[in-house]
Amino acid sequence: MSNTGTAKQGNDEPRILAIGDIHGCLKALDALLESLNPQPHDFVITLGDYIDRGADSPGVIERLLDLESKCHLEPLLGNHELMLLTALEEPSQIDAWLRCGGHETLMKYGGSFQKIPERHIDFLKRCRHYVETPKHLFFHANYVADAPLEQQPAYSLYWEDLHIHLPRRHVSGKTAIVGHTPQQEGNVLDLGHIICIDTNCYGGGYLTGMDVLAGKYWQADPEGRLRK
Repeated sequence: MSNTGTAKQGNDEPRILAIGDIHGCLKALDALLESLNPQPHDFVITLGDYIDRGADSPGVIERLLDLESKCHLEPLLGNHELMLLTALEEPSQIDAWLRCGGHETLMKYGGSFQKIPERHIDFLKRCRHYVETPKHLFFHANYVADAPLEQQPAYSLYWEDLHIHLPRRHVSGKTAIVGHTPQQEGNVLDLGHIICIDTNCYGGGYLTGMDVLAGKYWQADPEGRLRK
């Protein structure tokens, strides 16, 4: 599977559902999936950062693997997955990952890289750099407005906070849906040309799910309670 992606709408008008940074918050993810109720023809685009900091990173990966068999899952690679994959290849980078929430994740896997299931590693390796649909672009963190999608720099895609650089509308004219920059109050940041749905679940906020074409949102806290 390519690390880029284009999700095409069929004649039966599938939904395009986006889910923000999960960070191991399995109860929140389960509550959202129950509310969103993805159907086989729907596209679910997860924006990365599935692991680290929250209570059950392995459980989140298992749930996403299960979701792959139930709908069109388009998972993006987040900087936390990138740190784990880098640590697996370069032992000198292990401490950097552990300091950023990797310690909690590794303990959940039994305290050893060797205990991480190969199917989990394979899932992370096939996550995508971006996803494009007819009206929207999906990135984990950020983008360069005048750069084609295939030329987006890694720093922008995985690391750049919106506080550091708030881009203008992408040259494609499409609206960007991003995560990575936690919105501390738990509210979606909607600036028209860019929408950030990282609503700080692991930090006491909410995990956000979005029906992109309908403009509707659902949110759940780390304990799986839906926001009213």
